[in-house]
Order: sequence, then structure tokens, then C-alpha cells
Amino acid sequence: MVNSIKEIHEMDAKKTLVLGASTNPSRYSNMAVLKLLNHGHEVVPVGIKKGKIGGIEILSKEDKTAGIETVTLYLGPKNQPQYYDYILDLKPSRVIFNPGTINPEFMKQLADEGVEVVDACTLVMLSVNTY
Repeated sequence: MVNSIKEIHEMDAKKTLVLGASTNPSRYSNMAVLKLLNHGHEVVPVGIKKGKIGGIEILSKEDKTAGIETVTLYLGPKNQPQYYDYILDLKPSRVIFNPGTINPEFMKQLADEGVEVVDACTLVMLSVNTY
């Protein structure tokens, strides 16, 4: 039985990998990590520069992680090909292509693998409760 609002949020929590994470607070990837945390989601920030966001260490693609439900992209299309196999190996249920990340080639590849492809903004999705 569910006893609190917090438990309801935890039941709906989606382990999310934020690809393109940045320690710069003016970057949308940074804002997304913090907002995901505030909404009760487990977050795995992955980026090229080490550091922390909201107390969570930014990992590199060489760091192993499992149980990812959602990948939210903050990398432009030209920077995505080096991550195709990495993302596919995570076996996420969905990949969110935030504004500026739309990549028809990769979107098709993901869809062909049975991954839900979402063309949306993670920050907006969280704000309107559609995440």
C-alpha cells in the first residue's frame, strides 16, 4: 500500500542518464539534472568534463551503469555518432531528443531497436508532468 506522495513519486521514478551533462549552471543539461533530482528521479549525468551537479559525480561513457530507463540527450547531432553503441548497449526504454539534438538517422536506428523516441524538452516534460 502507498503511504505518501513521496512513495508515489518513487514508484514513477525513472532512472535517467543525462548525456552531455555540464557543471555550467546556465546549460540546460545542468538544469535537467537538478530538475530530475527534484522530481525524485535517479540521475546519471554523463559528460566529457569531470565535476559534480547537485552532489552527483559526472561520469564518462567509459563508466559502467545499468538499469537506465531513459536517456535524455544534450548533444548536437554531429557529436552523437560516437555514443550510438553506448546508448544502444544501455538498452533504455526511451531516448528524449531535446531541442537542438534531433537526429533522424539515430532516431530511426533507435526505433528499429524498439526504443521509444521522443522529440521533446525534458525540462518542459517535467514542468507539465508528462515525464
